[in-house]
Amino acid sequence: MASVRQFQVTFDCADPERVARFWCEVLGYVVPPPPPGFASWTDFDQSLPTEQQGSAYACVDPTGVGPRLFFQRVPEGKVVKNRVHLDVRVGTGLVGDERLAALEAECARLIPLGATRAYLQVADGVNESCLTMLDIEGNEFCLD
Repeated sequence: MASVRQFQVTFDCADPERVARFWCEVLGYVVPPPPPGFASWTDFDQSLPTEQQGSAYACVDPTGVGPRLFFQRVPEGKVVKNRVHLDVRVGTGLVGDERLAALEAECARLIPLGATRAYLQVADGVNESCLTMLDIEGNEFCLD
């Protein structure tokens, strides 16, 4: 039997700190402490060569259960649909109107943070409803 491995989810983006802080708010994650010898991430970032400053950021689940999220600056913008996306599980165990209410409430919380509502996939008898949204750089994610 294979052992379970830890993993991180990596996002390509234009502004790593901005996207990381968005996901901290969405998921209740936190920015980890800076490396030893640095009082802050700003101090660490300023110690890097100019071309590397602002090129990466991370956030972690404060409980240690969820994966680390890593954000890296890339020169190109997003042009097509994500091949992988996060499902934010806000309606687990809920069905019908109760599930829709939970999805809509979370959508309303995330829009002021910079998220955009894309479309609602209504329950079809096989799958329950889910709400597709976009993060602050246009990456799809679902409220599920």
